[in-house]
Amino acid sequence: MKGDEIVVSRAANGLVEGLFKREVPENSQGSVEIKSVVREPGNRSKVAVYSSQSGIDPVGSCVGQKGVRVQAIIQELGGLEKVDIIQWAEDTKTYIAQALSPAKNVTVEIDEENKVAHVKVPSEELSLAIGKEGQNVRLAHKLTGYRIEIEGTQSQTEVSDDVKTLEEQLPQMKA
Repeated sequence: MKGDEIVVSRAANGLVEGLFKREVPENSQGSVEIKSVVREPGNRSKVAVYSSQSGIDPVGSCVGQKGVRVQAIIQELGGLEKVDIIQWAEDTKTYIAQALSPAKNVTVEIDEENKVAHVKVPSEELSLAIGKEGQNVRLAHKLTGYRIEIEGTQSQTEVSDDVKTLEEQLPQMKA
């Protein structure tokens, strides 16, 4: 054999980045920047995107109208891999909260010294934050570089229901 050898891996993070550059014109022009890509090939990818130009929604640009751009990327990956596109943020707390999407109402406390994030999510969002077999939190850890400890909290409705139940039981307890 003569010449250079090229090794191509469909499992590499660079594949997803290259597909985004091919499918998203704003990315190839430089107005939308891919900050980080993490993957569990064949299952799920998380891509952190950023735009310094005002008026450009980096997540919307990557998703495309009715999801056509991200769907083209998913089809190129075999149609089985889910792709989460999140907005990169300079603020670590915000970035970690974004990385745990699709979970919402996430509260993050940071231990900078030990690179640990203590995250509280409403109990109804807990399974979304952790993901199937811990996949979502694992990818968020790889994306942010922080060990993420998640704790479920009661939502306001659950607390209100508990208070009502206790108030109903109080007269019986006094008797």
